[in-house]
Amino acid sequence: MKKPDLSVRALPAYVIADIPKQVRAALEEDIGSGDITAQLIPADAVASARVISRENAVLCGSAWVNEVFAQLGNAVRVEWHVADGDQVQADTLLCSLHGNARQILTGERTALNFLQTLSGTATIASELAAVVAGKPITLLDTRKTLPGLRTAQKYAVLCGGCENHRIALYDAFLIKENHIAACGSISAAIQAARALAADRKITVEVENLTELEQAIAAKPEQIMLDNFSAEDRAIALARIPADIIIELSGNVSLNDLQAMPTPPRPVSVSLGALTKHVRAIDLSLRLEPQTQ
Repeated sequence: MKKPDLSVRALPAYVIADIPKQVRAALEEDIGSGDITAQLIPADAVASARVISRENAVLCGSAWVNEVFAQLGNAVRVEWHVADGDQVQADTLLCSLHGNARQILTGERTALNFLQTLSGTATIASELAAVVAGKPITLLDTRKTLPGLRTAQKYAVLCGGCENHRIALYDAFLIKENHIAACGSISAAIQAARALAADRKITVEVENLTELEQAIAAKPEQIMLDNFSAEDRAIALARIPADIIIELSGNVSLNDLQAMPTPPRPVSVSLGALTKHVRAIDLSLRLEPQTQ
């Protein structure tokens, strides 16, 4: 699969702002009052290490690794041999480290935790993106992310060739069944959203063709078809005006994507599995023997 073009979207500003906070919290969790095992090593000892992938993957997380060693004292140089978004094979050398031995060993687990988790997210995204390659289907993530790693996983999704839905609750309206019930109707919920923040995108979730007609009449920017049957989905795709974006949702699996016929118009498919079913990539860090 072709490497995604990250030239204009690598590390968005909201991701850059979160990296120091995410790394700081992870280091505090792991180090606590101090790494007592690292104190077995002379404070001025220097070492080199190599990080390899033990399985095929799409790399993501280099900025988090860099930040780990920056926060530990900036006495470790990290040299990357691959870049975020690259597909790597098992036994690929990902990066080399050289510098203070204590800092390498203290930062090892936190650095690998970020790298293995974000690479796992990017790898899943890449595998799913390949299934719909060539079709007018855009795969979107959701807010079903690991707590504290929302923006990191959103970036990993981009590295894997999929796209982001809204980042959080503040940047777009997603009007679902409980919002509709509380507001009284689909039209009332959409009217209230426009009155509150006219510049924000409005997506409304519908669960049947009756709700679909109500949503079309209220003219949101996007309509989400939740758990529609294949038959009702075809009807909906024909009815929704061209100026309204269509999103498909509802426990869509890999098998569903493989079996999904090519839609007659562009659609988005939101997948919680991009971020909540992530399996960490198997990585290894090993110190290199020191020459005398």
